[in-house]
Amino acid sequence: MTANTFMSVEEVANELGISKSYAYKIVQRLNDELKEKGFITISGRVNKQYFLERTCYGAAKKER
Repeated sequence: MTANTFMSVEEVANELGISKSYAYKIVQRLNDELKEKGFITISGRVNKQYFLERTCYGAAKKER
């Protein structure tokens, strides 16, 4: 597994241009969605691929 598999809260905040406190809420929400699907999650980190799919960045890739 590579080091780029998960994004930290700081990376999410930088990517979206938001505060760390709001980034924590987003990471928690995404991790809750993954838990409902039966995945194991890591507190304070989110799967990078899932983050990209759930944000506008994933939509741009699909359109290409």
